[in-house]
Amino acid sequence: METIIGRKREIAELRRHLESGHAEFIAVYGRRRVGKTFLINEVFRECMVFHHTGLSPYDRSRKSSLKDQLQNFYFSLIRNGMDGVKQPTSWMEAFFLLEQFLERQENGTRQVVFIDELPWMDTPRSGFLVALEAFWNGWCNMQHNICLVVCGSATSWMLDNIINNKGGLYGRLTCEMKLAPFSLHECEEFFQSRNIRMSRYNIVQAYMVLGGIPYYLDYFQPDFSLAQNIDALFFSRKAKLGDEFKRLFNSVFANAEDCMKIVRFLDKRHSGFTREEISKATGIPTGGQFSKMLTALAGSDFITRYQPFGTDGGRQYYRLSDCFCWFWLHFKERKDIKEEDYWQHHLNESEISSWRGIVFEEVCMQHVRQIKSALQVAGVSSVESSYIVKGDKNNEGMQIDLIIDRADDVVNVCEMKFTKSPFIVGKAYSEVIRRRQSVLQETFPKKSFNMTLVTTEPPARNEYSDAFVSTITLDDLFLS
Repeated sequence: METIIGRKREIAELRRHLESGHAEFIAVYGRRRVGKTFLINEVFRECMVFHHTGLSPYDRSRKSSLKDQLQNFYFSLIRNGMDGVKQPTSWMEAFFLLEQFLERQENGTRQVVFIDELPWMDTPRSGFLVALEAFWNGWCNMQHNICLVVCGSATSWMLDNIINNKGGLYGRLTCEMKLAPFSLHECEEFFQSRNIRMSRYNIVQAYMVLGGIPYYLDYFQPDFSLAQNIDALFFSRKAKLGDEFKRLFNSVFANAEDCMKIVRFLDKRHSGFTREEISKATGIPTGGQFSKMLTALAGSDFITRYQPFGTDGGRQYYRLSDCFCWFWLHFKERKDIKEEDYWQHHLNESEISSWRGIVFEEVCMQHVRQIKSALQVAGVSSVESSYIVKGDKNNEGMQIDLIIDRADDVVNVCEMKFTKSPFIVGKAYSEVIRRRQSVLQETFPKKSFNMTLVTTEPPARNEYSDAFVSTITLDDLFLS
């Protein structure tokens, strides 16, 4: 098996099910390009007897029909070693042929059946889901050596039809697994495995652009600087990711245009909006479909739902949490950039510096586990959120993007600063920090508030730096 970067917990769980000795039905889902197929292929390679991938309905001039999907399935049967059968005309017949094929291969050892991009196979009025239910309930679950693994990037379909199925597949899954993007630690391991030498300061910036998506990171060229790689991926004439945003959404969501509307609106404010605000701004009516879109976007790690600190139920907020989308919307969609080496020429300008400051906050939010480890409170349960108080004529407003509300009644109030040189806490800023702490303590007297600075390296020591009781640096964010 090829060395897999990270994924230790996921590998251990998949191997446990592989070696269980009874029928297994495993569903893996997550954002497209996150490495689902690679992980499954590597873990199950030695026992895999059948592998099929659904036809993408978005990479062709027309949407794939039932006939196209059945023909593709038939070709997979032939490629995997079956002969002497005719092309099936229905999914019931197709899965019956698969049963026959597996029975012929039976030799007492584990048989892994991997069906990739399962949602693409469910064309309108095809009867696919009913046939899949019959395949599992009527045959697979009685075969102790069968391990059925299904995978899909269309998160809403996977959640509705497999994971939260209320019909014939209800309660049938033996393992469900959401595959998340890489952490900074895993990105560093990935670059090292590709012989790409990059400082942690630059790895964080690469994360700001691409998130922890292995497929994107794999495009990096070792002999290019970070800026050169960004230009090659986004701004050059034949940019590798030049049309990735629309392609990404169209390949994952049935209602891609509405999902893109939601993401574009959430890009307007880092702390996010309520569902009512999103609905009003996008013109998408609240209701079942709207809820499904929000759930699907959250399930694919594009957005995050949270309850603001200090509130008890009621209003929840949704914020954009995908770094790739932050970058794309800011620099690709809003700006008609013609320069092929744009990033190299403008990387020190204020617009990019301002963007770095915003997206660094997102990187920190995605590494709360590492922040808690550095604070030596990894074992204390917590809830992470933002705190927003609108100002008026009499009171100053307050917005804190990361609040770690711990079960021990201590709250870490995180200020995040991405700087190239050590951050300097000045008199005016220290007064702001102390005033925030005082207001929070007065508002929530039963909790203790620790002001926490998250920055690139230890701040310069001066008479004001003790406004923060703890400091988290980039090295802390790279903890495993």
